[in-house]
Amino acid sequence: MSNLLEINNLRKSYGDKVVLDDVSFNVPPGAIVGFIGNNGAGKSTTFKAVLELIHKESGTVKLFGKENLNKEVELKEKIGVVFDAINLPSNLTIKQLGKVFVKVFDSWDQNEFDRLVDIFSLPRNKKVGSFSRGMSMKISIAVALSHKAQLLILDEATGGLDPSSREVVLDELANFVNEGSHGIVLSSHIMSDIERIASHLVFISEGKITLNAEKNKVFEKYAFVDLDNEQLTQLNKDIVVARRRHGATVTALVTDRQKLPNEVAARTVSMEEISVFLTGSE
Repeated sequence: MSNLLEINNLRKSYGDKVVLDDVSFNVPPGAIVGFIGNNGAGKSTTFKAVLELIHKESGTVKLFGKENLNKEVELKEKIGVVFDAINLPSNLTIKQLGKVFVKVFDSWDQNEFDRLVDIFSLPRNKKVGSFSRGMSMKISIAVALSHKAQLLILDEATGGLDPSSREVVLDELANFVNEGSHGIVLSSHIMSDIERIASHLVFISEGKITLNAEKNKVFEKYAFVDLDNEQLTQLNKDIVVARRRHGATVTALVTDRQKLPNEVAARTVSMEEISVFLTGSE
């Protein structure tokens, strides 16, 4: 099966400010892509461009091999979307939501929705507008998982959840992808969530992709090294992802510890350290 989502050389500006600069990455079937970056890095803008909520200047976006989402109405039902802000009718209860969505989605699965409402411990007779942020995220995720979508686009969907609720939600997301034909792109500031369920990592900084790799490869092969100026000149530039100078010393993130000179000591990488390092490095 081809990629569920293909983004190639996506570019978007607001006035003189370039917010997306040739952004490219894919979501293959069976993958959970962790989309990572600081606030303002371009994550939400990428999602909006994918969903054609904003106009892109150049580049292509293919969903299930097709472009022009707004002209391919049947594709929209195959995408489940959760943004940081809830987009559900605030005056309805969960019981009423089910009656609405069975008319909105041809593939609505009320049994699945009821199961998720129970697992997420959500009150059926309370109006959505009175929900806490965490409850709002859980009901949004339940809706996204209940209309037989193939691709989930989740923007900070685990934000506001307590640790036990995050555990339950992450289990459901992992189960969703285990079917093999499904995929997720998940943005989050919670690195432990990304580390736990992501299969691929895509980092974005100031509108540019700074790292795009399989998670297992990153933890098996990538490393941090501390170098003086002479060692830096001897280092194979092709394996350097990013570097940061500290006085006379340079710290570099490299893609293959096996290609380092013998005298250079490598340090193991962690999700948190990579995330911090890729912000503000060269």
